[in-house]
Amino acid sequence: MPTHRHDAEPLIIPRDAHNVSRREISANALKVLYKLHNAGYEAYLVGGAVRDLLVDGHPKDFDIACNATPEQVKHLFRNCRLIGRRFRLAHVVFGRDIIEVATFRGNEDDGSGDRHVGQDGRVVRDNIYGTVDDDAWRRDFTANALYYSIADFSIRDDVNGFEDIRNRVLRLIGDPVTRYREDPVRMLRAVRLAAKLGFTIEPDTAAPIPELAPLLADVSPARLYEETKKMFLAGHAVASFEGLERYDLLRWLFPGTAKALARNANGSLRRMLMQGLANTDVRVRNGDSVAPYFLFAVLMWPEFCLEFGRLAHGGMGVPDAQRRAADRVVVQQLSRVAIPRRDTLPMQEVWLMQERLRTRQRRRVSRLLTHPRFRAAYDFLQLRLSASEEHRADVDFWTQAQQLPADALDAMLANGNERAKRKDR
Repeated sequence: MPTHRHDAEPLIIPRDAHNVSRREISANALKVLYKLHNAGYEAYLVGGAVRDLLVDGHPKDFDIACNATPEQVKHLFRNCRLIGRRFRLAHVVFGRDIIEVATFRGNEDDGSGDRHVGQDGRVVRDNIYGTVDDDAWRRDFTANALYYSIADFSIRDDVNGFEDIRNRVLRLIGDPVTRYREDPVRMLRAVRLAAKLGFTIEPDTAAPIPELAPLLADVSPARLYEETKKMFLAGHAVASFEGLERYDLLRWLFPGTAKALARNANGSLRRMLMQGLANTDVRVRNGDSVAPYFLFAVLMWPEFCLEFGRLAHGGMGVPDAQRRAADRVVVQQLSRVAIPRRDTLPMQEVWLMQERLRTRQRRRVSRLLTHPRFRAAYDFLQLRLSASEEHRADVDFWTQAQQLPADALDAMLANGNERAKRKDR
């Protein structure tokens, strides 16, 4: 637990004792901070931005906490809109750049606030305002509870977060069981942040996760979709997946995948999945785009293979078994993670095209080469090589087919078909 007590004096880290610089802070965030400060409000850069700057990262989002109410913030900024029901927030809009401004949150409701907690302990609505000290103790992890002051450029630390960041430790504020019950998604955030930052999850913070993992079953599938994208599309997919396995969270997020990997004795499906995640991380680091449908095709392929094998073993023909397997996998997964149709449909196309990539008939080859999903299906086929060398001939063929002029490709197919006929005689 943090060495600071709730009633202890905060640690103030002066400008010359930390590495956070205004040069690394968004110009629009600085505008909002200075305007709040000049209007007489207490205003801080807070949360992930401060954390990332301290670990020499490059924050994408710059959030602000202050003692102005959302309505007061809106009065101060013409380019402001108020959002949220559970947490009332102000968004100050600069074109595509949005600076989120939150009022310091408190714990004690004097009757003027708006807070509602469900019977299961989950916070449904929480709009009680307090002091910066109250706000710090309300945050999830100590690393996210540091406040950069625009008044004197110091960092305020109420929860020993500065030391935890130096020690690369991720620690929950308060009792871990209570905090996870308040919001089960914190378990996923712990894994994601540890993977992103290269931090170790502090033992007391990690210990309850496997036992409380079933709470994720009650989280909305739409919210889990957003968390999944953050986890796997930000350049640390491999470490995130390993964290999900380590803390027994995978079977509550992707139950079919967890089941299929457990049954795959030779580990080939896991090798392919991990290679796909590693490729995704490389693309993100290189600034290349990653299609979410391809990521989900990789994550759910083990379950598709298991379901297809079961149906085919039961006597169903290959095309029908593949289509049925693809549909079943999607339907079952949607009960956990609300993957939109814009991702599930092309994902299924990539799966079903794998069988078609075994063809050598000239007309079908030509059609496949012009198919809008061909490149993704070909990349997926290449990925399958990490699971089995049996796909080598198909990969070599389609690699060559893309490079040959049409007449040369026709000649190659004609020669190949002729050889096949002679072999059959």
